[in-house]
Amino acid sequence: QVQLVESGGGLVQPGGSLRLSCTASGTGFSAYSMGWYRQAPGKQRELVARITSGRNTNYAESVKGRFTISRDNAENTVYLKMDSLKPEDTAVYYCNGALGPLSFWGQGTQVTVSS
Repeated sequence: QVQLVESGGGLVQPGGSLRLSCTASGTGFSAYSMGWYRQAPGKQRELVARITSGRNTNYAESVKGRFTISRDNAENTVYLKMDSLKPEDTAVYYCNGALGPLSFWGQGTQVTVSS
């Protein structure tokens, strides 16, 4: 069983930056594909960014060029650096870890972009 704990959310003004962190307990982190998803009120959860065990990345079109996903396998942590934040980025951000049929979710962290 893997537990994922997110941190780093908060309130930020438009154009600002935040860095989210997701730390995993347990073993085998380096083998997991890790992702960040978000869910805004009244909307479905959507993929924001994903990084594979081989460090290949993919991003939602809406965040390309603004967000960067990275991982530190020594720290069992995946990061999401968010720059040039917009009000439409406001959502609960969830960390996900996947390996074959296994999928684990964190509890989520709120990101609010507002002046």
